[in-house]
Amino acid sequence: MEFGRVAPEEIAEINFTLPPDGEQTTLTLSKGKKIAKPLFYVGCAKWGRKEWKDLIYPKKTKEADFLGEYVKHFNSIELNAVFYSIPKEEQILKWRAQVAANTDGEFLFFPKFSRSITHIKRLKDTDFLTDEYIKAISSFGPYLGPCFLQVSDNFGPNNIEVLENYLNKLPKDLKVFVEVRHKDWFNGDAKKQLFSMLAKLQKGAAITDASGRRDCLHMELPTPEAFIRFVGNGGKYLDSDKARVDEWVVRIKGWLANGLQQVYFFLHQHDEADTPLIADYTIEQFNKHLGSDLSRINFIDKNSLLF
Repeated sequence: MEFGRVAPEEIAEINFTLPPDGEQTTLTLSKGKKIAKPLFYVGCAKWGRKEWKDLIYPKKTKEADFLGEYVKHFNSIELNAVFYSIPKEEQILKWRAQVAANTDGEFLFFPKFSRSITHIKRLKDTDFLTDEYIKAISSFGPYLGPCFLQVSDNFGPNNIEVLENYLNKLPKDLKVFVEVRHKDWFNGDAKKQLFSMLAKLQKGAAITDASGRRDCLHMELPTPEAFIRFVGNGGKYLDSDKARVDEWVVRIKGWLANGLQQVYFFLHQHDEADTPLIADYTIEQFNKHLGSDLSRINFIDKNSLLF
């Protein structure tokens, strides 16, 4: 993942402290109530990583079988694969079959809206494309989680009516989290209008924690669910990534105490080779401090845990 990447020499100068909660978070959680068993989903953004052979995939695993191995370790995935084109129903059914054949537990796909809708058509005149997208992802059946709608970097606050109209036309039972990237969304009236609109429509907001885009850490929850995209630096910066995860644990614990109901936490690295390492650390800390009961990653080489 290149979004929010900075030069290595800049990392030590970045303030990774999480900002205070936003105004909408306070409003949202004040209306909620603490539940006995919040749900937790932790995963990555892709399963097709050859570097994970001998780490979490057996050495001789064929690429066609990577998903079947991935679901043995994680209960979810932020599905970026469907961003590049509207998926074919038969492809969705193949992925669904691989999940069903390799896990007895709960697993959810979080499919990204296709770029033909969000980036090319920019949410305008997209009824047919959106219908095709929803029809395809519906084939996930019980494995379909919330959808992730990311608009382009140059889609600014002057498009708020376009965004609202698009979201308003989506099926009411389709759970959606929105990510904006244009810097002007995170200031003043534009910020308030965006997150109050999402709250009104009962649509969530993705919070992205990336080194070079600290403004995307808006800390606003329009719904009592947190969708967090954590972009680590990996490699020799794994200790720094762990410290950042620790801070997220503290923040999420506070949100849970005030009525947060679900947590979706997706791990990215600029070099994805060691993403399972920081993912396992995240699961360990969630289980220890947040009361989740997620399965730890089953590393092939147990020494992989010693980082």
